Amino acid sequence: MEPRIQYAKTSDDVNIAFYKMGEGMPLVCLPETFSHVQMEWQIPLYREWYEALAQKRMLVRYDRRGSGLSERDVADYSLDVLVLDLEAVVGRLGLERFALLAGSSSGLVAVAYAARNPERVSHLILWCSHTRGSDVWRSSRAQAFRAIRVTDWELYAESLAHLNLGVPLDEEEGLAFAAFVREAVTWESHKAFLAAAEGFDVTDLLPQVRSPTLVLHRREVAFPDVSVAKELASRIPDARLALLEGTSTVPFLGDTETVLSAIDEFLDEGEETAVAGKLAQPGAFRTILFTDIEGSTAMTQRLGDAKAREVLREHERITRECLRAHGGAEVKTMGDGFMASFGSAVKALECATAIQQAFAARDESSETPIRVRIGLNAGEPIAEDDPDGRGDLFGTAVIRAARIAALAHGGEILVANVVRELAEGKGFLFGDRGEVALRGFDDPVRLFEVRWREEA
Repeated sequence: MEPRIQYAKTSDDVNIAFYKMGEGMPLVCLPETFSHVQMEWQIPLYREWYEALAQKRMLVRYDRRGSGLSERDVADYSLDVLVLDLEAVVGRLGLERFALLAGSSSGLVAVAYAARNPERVSHLILWCSHTRGSDVWRSSRAQAFRAIRVTDWELYAESLAHLNLGVPLDEEEGLAFAAFVREAVTWESHKAFLAAAEGFDVTDLLPQVRSPTLVLHRREVAFPDVSVAKELASRIPDARLALLEGTSTVPFLGDTETVLSAIDEFLDEGEETAVAGKLAQPGAFRTILFTDIEGSTAMTQRLGDAKAREVLREHERITRECLRAHGGAEVKTMGDGFMASFGSAVKALECATAIQQAFAARDESSETPIRVRIGLNAGEPIAEDDPDGRGDLFGTAVIRAARIAALAHGGEILVANVVRELAEGKGFLFGDRGEVALRGFDDPVRLFEVRWREEA
């Protein structure tokens, strides 16, 4: 069934066309130099590609401004306004965390967004992309092709078809692709976009990308060539580079199965955490972890809203990285804190320790320290959907964990005795804090401090 086209409005008042299909972890597929979300669905090659991407997840696809069904009457194609298109779509859908798939110049848009929003991008996949817009036009062949775009629109569209598809110009697929190009974008708009894209440069942003990143490229692509992909991957921390065989810059031509397998394998690496992080069924025994930033209100007053938000984003990034690494399920975030659950008390304690160690390491070189307090309890919470349809946990075990976290000081991990007993003999050091009365509970709870610092 053809997906329903919807619209999102950007912060600078531009209407962006998009659709979503499938269920599961969201994968946002950015538009290339041009697109047309409705016409793509009428072309079998395109349709089969997007259906394949949507088989295991929610696929989100949109047209950039000036192209396809999005608003055409625009003049600004700067990198920052193209990021606004992406922000509008994910905001319209209410997506909090998602993967990005971006090719060609849209890769630079994805990098810019990921660098600025590390807590929201779960995975970043860059297809035949580059670091600077000028990288595309290094070769003499690229320069010759570049000249056509300003002199002959018909020839340019046909040449683009031949370059991307790798077929003779008189073949049906090539001519159909050329017609698609002319329908998706006007000559003047395309020239304006390419002129702006040549000035894009994300060199300084690449080291700031914290999302797991996969750089995909085909060895025989004419331009940008393999050296561009290698440079891109080398500048992103811990990025991996996968070089595939073929000549087409279109991922669904040539060895499509290999491309899909590489994407699926990369995205599936996050599913182990997602499976471990499924909310408990009624009666399931879980360890509940709460975090909270000590003095967050005073920090906001001292730093101002904008700077304080930057600090909170850093807190969110570090906490989520630790949750993923230790199999924790993020139940919800409360602005300056998290609630998470674990199937193992040991994993929960390892995660709590990793969180405190990560913030301690960060604070050594920061003028704005983040002092986090953590509390843990274990029991059988009640799992329900909240009013927004998202999973949540309720019950005595959850309330007690929150009360314990509130008693901790910044840099401390406090746990109920049940958690200490579950982790007995696993190498953790505990300090007895005695029995403590928790607000709302008749019986006191015996608390222990986890001694996580190396000197302990």
